[in-house]
Order: sequence, then C-alpha cells, then structure tokens
Amino acid sequence: MINALKDLTVIDASTVLAGPSVGTYLAELGADVIKIEHPTHKDVTRNWKLPSEDKNSSISAYFSSINYLKSYESVDFRDKDDLNHFLELIASADILITNFKKGDDRKFGITEDVIRQCNPRLIHGKINGYGNESDRVAYDLILQAESGFMSMNGTPESGPVKMPVALIDVLSAHHLKEAILLALYQREKSGKGAHFSVSLYDAAVSSLVNQASNYLMGGKIPQRIGSLHPNIAPYGELFQTKDGDTITLAIGSDIHFQKLCDVLDYSDLISDDRFIDNQSRVVNRTELYTLLHSGIKKRNSKEILSALHAKNIPAGKVKNLSDVFMEQSAQSLIREEIIDGVKTKRITSVIFK
Repeated sequence: MINALKDLTVIDASTVLAGPSVGTYLAELGADVIKIEHPTHKDVTRNWKLPSEDKNSSISAYFSSINYLKSYESVDFRDKDDLNHFLELIASADILITNFKKGDDRKFGITEDVIRQCNPRLIHGKINGYGNESDRVAYDLILQAESGFMSMNGTPESGPVKMPVALIDVLSAHHLKEAILLALYQREKSGKGAHFSVSLYDAAVSSLVNQASNYLMGGKIPQRIGSLHPNIAPYGELFQTKDGDTITLAIGSDIHFQKLCDVLDYSDLISDDRFIDNQSRVVNRTELYTLLHSGIKKRNSKEILSALHAKNIPAGKVKNLSDVFMEQSAQSLIREEIIDGVKTKRITSVIFK
C-alpha cells in the first residue's frame, strides 16, 4: 500500500500546514510530489523556528513536519516564463494542491478554465479559510476562536485556551485527502478530472460532533471544564498517584465503573444511588472524584495502571513528549530525511497497517 500512488505526479503549490501535509501524505504513498515556492518568498514556515534553532538555516522543524519526500522548484507566477513552466508541470500532473487567496488565480492567470485547458484529467484540491467567496486571511488560532473550540477548551480559571497543535489545519487536510482519493477513484471510471475546495471553517464546525449535538438538541452551551467530559463520568479527571505521576480515566460504561470499584476495593460505590449509572455519576462527579482519588493516591502509577489494564479499564498516565518518544511504538512512526543538508525528523502521515 505504501507505493499505491507511485505512478502519480503531484504539484504542491500550497503553504503553511494543511495543504503541504496533504502533499506529504501523497508522497508517503509513493507519489512524485513537487513543491512549488516563490524564489524569494518561500513557504513562511521555513522561518517559524524555535529560539534554539539555527537562525541561518533554510528550514525549521515546523517546515520539516509537513514537507517530506518532496522535490522543490521555484516559480514566480508574475514571471511569464515561470508561469509557462508551471502550466507545463500541471499539464502532465495528476493532482494539484493550492491555497491561493481569493482572486490570486485571476491575478496570476491560472484560473480553473486555464487549468482545465492544460489538463482535463487534473484533480485540483484547494484549501481556503472561510469559503470560496471570502478573502479573509485564515490562521488556525483564529479558526479555533471563531468555531467554538477555544470557548470550550481550558478551565474556568484559565479562560479560553487554544489547542497546542494546529488542529483545524490538520482536520482540513484530512478532508482534502478524502476528496482527492475519491476523485482519483472517480477518474478511474470517467477519465475526467475534478476540482473542489475545503474551508478551514467548515472543517472546524463539522468537527464539533457531540458538542454540536449537545447544543442543537439540548440547548447546552459547553463551558470550560478542563479535560472532563460533559456526558461521561469519571472521564478526564486527573488523579495523582503515590509516586507523583498523573493518571486519568475514561470510564465509558457501568461495567467499566464496576471493574474500577473492584480494583480500588470500593465495591460499595457500585450500589450507591449517587453513582448507580452514568447520568448519576455526571451529576455527582465531584463527590465521586474525591472518593476515587483517596484510593488512587495510595498506589504507585505502575501498580494501579497494571491493575486497571488487566481488567481492560481505559486508563493512562499523562505523558510529556519525552515520555511518548521513549516508547518503541512511537519511535516506529518517526521518519527522517535530509533537506538542504539538514537532518530532519517528523511523524509519518500514513499510519494504517
């Protein structure tokens, strides 16, 4: 499956995260991916560096995370020769990825009509911020703010908090991948190309899932409750163990709760009316947390987690990235490549086995 797209050519004329990550995904599946950058104003993420990174390097860790297995070409769309070269590239390509601002296609002379004339079989996937008719500049942070995510994320004390990855970009990229793969499937039957767009805003709102339905069906506006789940308890509560680690539980059923109580020697809680079912546990989650914590903090994390896992109870230690990448299962997902003479690392975008 890794070389499933080895006969395809992809032109990645996108920047920042969403579009380039789609290009990387297709490259990992074997496609020949050519990343297009302006000769002097290259992908801005080349300069999004940590203070510890080399100021004079042409790449950054951020850039490396979503640019993998690509070749690079410089194109200035305002230069006639460069534009003609770009049109020659797409004439023989299978897929084009762009995130042009509204009006840039007309300004540069690469409208959909021009693209179709060059290559009727081309699949053109476009990323934008707020839909095809909007010219607003879109950054993930602003989308998190305007789609409700920040209002739900954090604690009552913290105020609104953004997620620590550009999740809206990541979600948009997944939607674009799905559309491209569907278009490839349809082209096999029809021989015709396609063009479509994915907006960050639509991707964000469509990802509200259960929180959206809680509001649409129950009128519930989610409040900031940290890692807690509005519909399930105990779920997301943080417990300190005897040796100072932090663990969390995802008790999604009455059976899980009964097994948890057995492990903690709290079998009396199973028949307690306050905790008799999930809805009751949600109402009385603060009291339940106090009781559970009194038992968990008497045990070391390895001991309690081993006991919980042995009973198939969803529980885990809260790990930092150093902890995560000590695990062989995470190390197996690391991919390395030399770009501009720099050894780069990132996590694979293809994880199906």
